[in-house]
Amino acid sequence: MTRTREPLISLALYHAFKWSVVSPMLHTYFSIKIYGVENVPQTGPLLVVSNHASYFDPPIVSSCVRRPVAYMAKEELFKVPVLAQAIKLYGAYPVSRGSADRTAIRSALECLDNGWAVGVFLEGTRTPDGRITDPKRGAALLAAKAKVPFLPVSLWGTDKILQPGSSLPRSVPLTVRIGKLIDAPSSTNKQELETLTQKCASVINEMHDLGR
Repeated sequence: MTRTREPLISLALYHAFKWSVVSPMLHTYFSIKIYGVENVPQTGPLLVVSNHASYFDPPIVSSCVRRPVAYMAKEELFKVPVLAQAIKLYGAYPVSRGSADRTAIRSALECLDNGWAVGVFLEGTRTPDGRITDPKRGAALLAAKAKVPFLPVSLWGTDKILQPGSSLPRSVPLTVRIGKLIDAPSSTNKQELETLTQKCASVINEMHDLGR
């Protein structure tokens, strides 16, 4: 039976980190604008799909949708004793880079079954300008298997946070736009998955093109 909310301890950790670190930084250092928060269901499993241009994107998305979002993380991180427990509570699940990791897919489905919002970057990697040009069908497959809706999210400006050769984040304006829910695929048919993947990409790119 699917849960309607993330585990209580994970919610507590999320709010502690959000209000002590992430939210103050977003609203002071980055001067963020957020649109569409009313589109986010606060309970029940959800697949959050977005563009991706920065290492900072996962905590930004999670903070802006006002609920924890579980993301894939390098499997090496789960071998560090204290860190492993902390990131698991925050919703991270391991992925083996460079391979079609069925374990990661099962972990994502388990998160959804436990009431989490699971985040997937639609292109699967960072893009230089934040636009999606080659979306992958993995998110649609997850949505079809779990029978959960998509929540499209556009991140604008995160590509400028880190400049080449610099490890310090720049104080740049950011804008996050959250679109309306898109229904889950009715099957795992390849054509239907492709159609919905392209729809998600189009919605996100249209929001991204609105700029600041």
